[in-house]
Amino acid sequence: MSSRHHPTSACVGGAMMKSRTEIRVRYAETDMMGIAYHGSYLPWLEIGRTELLREHGLPYADLERQGYRLPVLEVGMRYHRPALYDDVVAIESTLAEKPLLRIRIDYRLTRGDTLLATGHSVHAFLDHSNQPVRPPASFVEAVARFFATTD
Repeated sequence: MSSRHHPTSACVGGAMMKSRTEIRVRYAETDMMGIAYHGSYLPWLEIGRTELLREHGLPYADLERQGYRLPVLEVGMRYHRPALYDDVVAIESTLAEKPLLRIRIDYRLTRGDTLLATGHSVHAFLDHSNQPVRPPASFVEAVARFFATTD
C-alpha cells in the first residue's frame, strides 16, 4: 500500500458493492496553479476499483494469476470542481450492475462535502489469449451475494 492510499471500510447497500478510498493530491499531479491535471484522475479511478475488488475478497492480482485480464473498454469523467495540491480526495467506487462479460464501476470523487468529479469505467473479462470470457466462478460467487436481492 502506498503512502498516499488509505482505504476505509467497505459497505454493502441495496444490490451493489461499494468502497471508499482516500488519496492525497501530489504536487506532480498538478499544474502550475496547483490544480490537479485532468489526466491525474484516471490513476485515482484505478486505485478506487482495485480497492473495491480487494475489499470484497476479489484482488485483481488473484484474477491475473488465474489467467484473467480486465482491460478498460470505456472511461468517462465529468469534472465539477478542481482538486488542489495536498487535498485529501475520497474515491467512492460502486459496482451497481451484476457483471457478465463486462464490469462497470461508477466513481464519485469528493473533498469533504464538495463533489469534485464523477466518472465510470467499463472493463471486459479476457482470458490469457485476449478472448472475451465470463468471469471466473469464484468471482461470480463472491459478487452474487451483493446482487441476490435483484435475481
